[in-house]
Amino acid sequence: MSDVDDKLAAARTRLILDKPFLGALVLRLPLKLASWCRTTATDARTLYYNPNWIDSLSPAQVQFALAHEALHCALGHFARRGHRIQRKWDMACDFAVNPILVDEGLTPPGEAVVLDVYRGMAAEEIYPCIDDSNDDSEMMDDHLWDGEEGGQNDENQQGKGGGQSGGHNPEKVGAGGTAGNDEDGPPPPLTAKEKEQLQQQWQRHLAAAAQRAREAGKLSGQLARLTDAALAVQVSWRALLAQYLSQVARDDYSWQRPSRRSNGQSGDVIWPSLRSHAGDIHVAIDVSGSVSEADLSNFLGELNALKGTMPVRMTLYACDSTLAEGGPWIFEPWEPLRLPRQFVGGGGTAFAPVFDCIAQAGQQPDALVYFTDAEGEFPPVPPNFPVLWLVKGKAPVPWGRRIQLN
Repeated sequence: MSDVDDKLAAARTRLILDKPFLGALVLRLPLKLASWCRTTATDARTLYYNPNWIDSLSPAQVQFALAHEALHCALGHFARRGHRIQRKWDMACDFAVNPILVDEGLTPPGEAVVLDVYRGMAAEEIYPCIDDSNDDSEMMDDHLWDGEEGGQNDENQQGKGGGQSGGHNPEKVGAGGTAGNDEDGPPPPLTAKEKEQLQQQWQRHLAAAAQRAREAGKLSGQLARLTDAALAVQVSWRALLAQYLSQVARDDYSWQRPSRRSNGQSGDVIWPSLRSHAGDIHVAIDVSGSVSEADLSNFLGELNALKGTMPVRMTLYACDSTLAEGGPWIFEPWEPLRLPRQFVGGGGTAFAPVFDCIAQAGQQPDALVYFTDAEGEFPPVPPNFPVLWLVKGKAPVPWGRRIQLN
């Protein structure tokens, strides 16, 4: 074995012994020498490395580089971009991973950018915070899961990096031609089907790695939370709410015996009659200032789209530490749901006023949908009706159904 091979093998062994969670993930990526690679790279199937760059690193920095690529894969960054600008998304993924590894005691190479401001944030939360002027920044590694074909997006490839990933520009990563055309060059980008299959595989790898680290007593609280969030079932709040609405607000047939005075009806035959039940949905919005005006407008727009498909009566509450004056506002099935006025946030956040108002009115809604960042004081006891918390941010809720919006 060469000195570089020895260094890579030693780094993987040290990770397995000291950081079994990260070590187990690293072992899932076969290593492949790649002269076209600037530093390290991955396509979620293989970890590519430049031997000269690896040779320039300390053993501790090699551990960081390997764990960096494995964590990208385990968190499914290759399958979560959607329509975001590729270059900015790749930067957001790096900014999300690097602080995690530093907190785990690993030593970053000089090329790795570690920004404390993004500590604890997911790539989706970091992405809108990245200024387009950062497009010229060089990233530590190359993300090979998207090529030029995958670079098309609904944001029209804004910025200088649109359509290119990290170092996945043929002029940067290879000496000849487009990715995938040369056996000695970078691999072809992943297809949509490959991304889906690899995401499922990496979720299994992630769960197994967490279990192994727990058994060894070496899974930190940060990695445990990260694993739980990554493995949580991704539920569309729109689909869930639509399910509630379809259950409580649908046209159905009644088999109730008709009145004896009904003309043309025989008491011996019961014909079904169509009845309509309008659902009663209560909607509360957090106007403490932590939720933006644009977020509120988008949220109400989504509710209006659902509301237009079935007869639903909606009652709207606005609340920070107290209920907003003039509320609640009632919107009949034929009326669009809208903000009655602009609200000026302040005074902190408390959720009890909404539930107290419903209880004092003696109401029993089919469901309450609360749009918030969940940073506030909750009632100690849940109500006896379904509550959906649509949460922007990472704060937990003590009861009810929590739906992550980020």
